[in-house]
Amino acid sequence: MDTQELLKKVRKIEIKTRGLSANIFAGQYHSAFKGRGMAFSEVREYQFGDDVRDIDWNVTARFNRPYVKVFEEERELTVMLLIDVSGSLDFGTHGQVKRDMVTEIAATLAFSAIQNNDKIGVIFFSDKIEKYIPPKKGRKHILYIIRELIDFHPESKRTDLRGALEFLSGVAKRRCTAFILSDFYVRNDFQQTLSICNRKHDVVAIQVYDIRSKELPDVGLMRVVDAETGFEQYVDTSSKRTRNAYAQYWKKRQAALAETFNKSNVDSISVATSDDYVKAMMMLFKMRN
Repeated sequence: MDTQELLKKVRKIEIKTRGLSANIFAGQYHSAFKGRGMAFSEVREYQFGDDVRDIDWNVTARFNRPYVKVFEEERELTVMLLIDVSGSLDFGTHGQVKRDMVTEIAATLAFSAIQNNDKIGVIFFSDKIEKYIPPKKGRKHILYIIRELIDFHPESKRTDLRGALEFLSGVAKRRCTAFILSDFYVRNDFQQTLSICNRKHDVVAIQVYDIRSKELPDVGLMRVVDAETGFEQYVDTSSKRTRNAYAQYWKKRQAALAETFNKSNVDSISVATSDDYVKAMMMLFKMRN
């Protein structure tokens, strides 16, 4: 992609996603994603109804009457985007490939974050860490992220989510909110790693899928290629049995994924490339309020 075309794409995504984050998500994002926790603010005398666990025993001993620690919410967040850049994200049958929708959702979250005075960083992953952009603030930083989202070329086509989660735990020393944007075509079990990561951080999963992943059209013999392994086969889509088996496989896969998120206590949404991701995002924010 030449520089001029890239800049046009960046500008187009900026206008759309910055508008969404300012007009639609502004208040929703703020209330859905709290700060890192409670930070110590001051000490004051104990009042009836205060939690005895907040008593500052050192100050209490010094003044011979009870004092409690007062905490306030830390508002500044660090937001990390874990972006799947494996080969399967290049698939799409309804106007756009999955990667395009991931880019828009990521950009919307990034603009929401900086409007909330949060830092934003990115981890691009396949079956290895392809690129790490450390968290920063500011429009210039967001535009750099969008440029990378549009024009990034991974070295590998496969997926390993466990490696990405372990990397996040290594680089993010303090608690952060981490969004995983992926189709979750993951061949190995990642539930334990996800659980461990979510105990340290606030992890949110956003699945982007194509409608053809859940149902096959009746179009006769179809050549199907696995974008990550290159494995190729022909499927007879005119067979009702084949189409039903394919639909059942999708349901089982989604049920297993939902169970993984549930066991890990991770909030999640699924959105098809043919759907309006704004509705899905609003549902996510509502879920967390």
